[in-house]
Amino acid sequence: MATVVIIGGGPGGYEAAMVAAQLGGQVTLITEEGLGGSAVLTDVVPSKSLIATAEVMTRVRHGRELGLVPGDRSLNELHQAVRVDLAGINQRLLGLAAAQSHDINEALAAQGVRLITGRGKLLSTERVVASTPDGDEELPADFTLISVGTRPRELPDAKPDGERILTWKQLYNLTELPERLIVVGSGVTGAEFAGAYNQLGVDVVLVSSRDQVLPSEDRDAAKVIQDVFESSGMTIMSRSRAQSARRDGDRVILTLADGRTVEGSHLLMAVGSIPNTENLGLSETGVTLKSGGHIEVDRMSRTTARGVYAAGDCTGVFPLASVAAMQGRIAMWHALGDAVQPLDLRSVASNVFTAPEIATVGITQQQIDAGALKVRSVTLPLAGNARAKMQGHYAGFIKIFCLPTTGIIVGGVIVAPGASELIYSLSLCVSARLTVDQAARAFAVFPSLSGSISEAGRQLHSVNEDAL
Repeated sequence: MATVVIIGGGPGGYEAAMVAAQLGGQVTLITEEGLGGSAVLTDVVPSKSLIATAEVMTRVRHGRELGLVPGDRSLNELHQAVRVDLAGINQRLLGLAAAQSHDINEALAAQGVRLITGRGKLLSTERVVASTPDGDEELPADFTLISVGTRPRELPDAKPDGERILTWKQLYNLTELPERLIVVGSGVTGAEFAGAYNQLGVDVVLVSSRDQVLPSEDRDAAKVIQDVFESSGMTIMSRSRAQSARRDGDRVILTLADGRTVEGSHLLMAVGSIPNTENLGLSETGVTLKSGGHIEVDRMSRTTARGVYAAGDCTGVFPLASVAAMQGRIAMWHALGDAVQPLDLRSVASNVFTAPEIATVGITQQQIDAGALKVRSVTLPLAGNARAKMQGHYAGFIKIFCLPTTGIIVGGVIVAPGASELIYSLSLCVSARLTVDQAARAFAVFPSLSGSISEAGRQLHSVNEDAL
């Protein structure tokens, strides 16, 4: 029976543990912060729970458009009858995170996985030490998986204090809505939190070093989000780089590189992340680290050390829980001799949980513009969709990319409420190499947002016919 030691309890770690146990391995999982890792405890689960509440508040704010008004005739708008209880919101979302972590614990225990709370470190490619409050324990390991995640990056002159200057892990300690929240960083994390707090009624200032928010996303999609943010009252400071931050009583003063200052009641630093790969014995055992500290892996999740695998954000491959989980599964399938295929990022679906959401799959507009592949595309504005009109949603679009001659769908972008659900149909098309004609001939419910995917397929058929 092969012995497997996993260091890290996030999606890459616990999914690997499940696979290894199912394949008959003797599995030990070592985790410091709890099962689920930051994805469950401090990132994906709590942040998306917060965003779900914020979306409800947005619907309340636009209630009049749908014919909903306060029952109390002394109030003018429906949202005046609703108060945001941030303490209650945070208590709920942290409870959801703890419950999810507990469920993972139960599932692993049922599979016979041994769990150790502590810090793991490689002594060699065949031996791991687990440091716990009760002392150190050495563990034999035929195979080891490193899945230790990342932590929020901090600026030297803007150190978080957990009260007014915060990382995204510390936001859930707030019990009252900020009077004015400054968000530094307009990537996915910054945009999601800025949007959520803006929806909850907070005065938000988003400080971005780039020309447009969400610089790594489809440019047309990012423009929709920036327009929505600005139309909802958010202040966006583009081409502005944060230099330092300091407390002044119950205020925070952010100084920019050009000398300007921004004042608020709270400051969220969302300026990237750093892999937790220090002091794990990696270099000493032959595991190669990239310049930024990420672990170098191949598409089978193998590191440069024999028998040592790695998965998740600490590899720098793609910072998504779904990718981390797949990397972990692939590692164990490979290590324990099961059928396995290398990681294929061409069909990865990802989502930005702003309002509206941005979901993408397959080839991107940036790759197309760079000449990576010749495609045909069509973009349908959400405003023309009957279901969107009924729901009062007008900002967004559906964009599909296909190969010019065959019509095979190779990618797409959806900017819409619930895009994270809608993208699955496009993801299936990309994975199965379906054509626009096949997508167009599948029945879509009327009225539905997904009907625009079918319509896009029909329009691309016409484009292809014209091109022949």
